[in-house]
Amino acid sequence: MSRKRFTAEQIIPKLREAEVALARGQTVEQVVKQLGVTVQTYYRWRKEYGGLRMDQAKRLKDLEKENARLKRLVAEAELDKAILKEAALGN
Repeated sequence: MSRKRFTAEQIIPKLREAEVALARGQTVEQVVKQLGVTVQTYYRWRKEYGGLRMDQAKRLKDLEKENARLKRLVAEAELDKAILKEAALGN
């Protein structure tokens, strides 16, 4: 089975489509088959993106990327600090 990553811009319309199909009486299994995803993926998407508008989802993803970048920078700074501290104690 091939794996495909969906963007937030692709996920939100799929969730809307799922909501409509579920309201019409289809089961979750039928809906996810139409969407081409697993039940687990559907519920994960619903938890993460349920109720978000397209612009909100894009902003959320941008903030998550920025947060990850900042965490890496802090980790690198802490490592540099530890190396300098160790070097200073060795002198």
